[in-house]
Amino acid sequence: MTTKPTFSAFNQGQIPTIACFNKATTQFGVDLDALIAAMQAYIVNNVAPVWGTPANLVKTTDFQPGAWAMVFLDDADQAGALAYHDLTPDGLPQAKVFVKTTLENNDLVSVSASHELVEMLVDPAINLMTTGPDQNTFYAYESADPVEALSFSVNSILMSDFVFPSFFEDFRQPNSVQFDQMKQVTAPFQILKGGYQIVFKDGQWNQTFAQRDDAKKKAFAREDRRQHRSEQRIELMKRGRLERSELRQKVA
Repeated sequence: MTTKPTFSAFNQGQIPTIACFNKATTQFGVDLDALIAAMQAYIVNNVAPVWGTPANLVKTTDFQPGAWAMVFLDDADQAGALAYHDLTPDGLPQAKVFVKTTLENNDLVSVSASHELVEMLVDPAINLMTTGPDQNTFYAYESADPVEALSFSVNSILMSDFVFPSFFEDFRQPNSVQFDQMKQVTAPFQILKGGYQIVFKDGQWNQTFAQRDDAKKKAFAREDRRQHRSEQRIELMKRGRLERSELRQKVA
């Protein structure tokens, strides 16, 4: 028996319950109950029909046994009370929304929350990658990053745009199918202005941006990336290398 959380497929064959609770002191700018209802509609009407990832959102006051989680915090500096990076105390996925940081960046909490929600549903273990236009590069299955500057209304609350599975299919011809919810992407692996793509090349994780999108590059450099999914990918890769190294030493 071990208490160490295991990164793997989660709740496979089950519809996860996601406990949504607030630990932030900063006002959201949107009612939490209304936000949860909008995100539930977002899942049912937009995300699940495309990605096959249903989920049930419930409002709670803390983590719930056996449930995934979405926790609202003021900022990354106050994330120390959380159990283990992007996992709940039960070792299940969680999304963190930093309310103060989001608002100070002139972004909407609803868009940040729905961004993290769709990415958690599509890739809960933060370990999915695919090949793409550059055969020497792996592209992370981050479903909101390439279009993160775009949003649309659900129940009169703005939700994040997200890409479709076809986005990661390099064999698709431009304009042949729908590549994102808002129909703004016209080809596989196209990054829209204000978005980015996490890639793994030459043994390192990095980010690529839309051509001539210098504003996004500068904004990205200023962001507090601690506890972000992109940082978790780096930690997962380092941990994987360490565990493989330890295994080789034991075998030797």
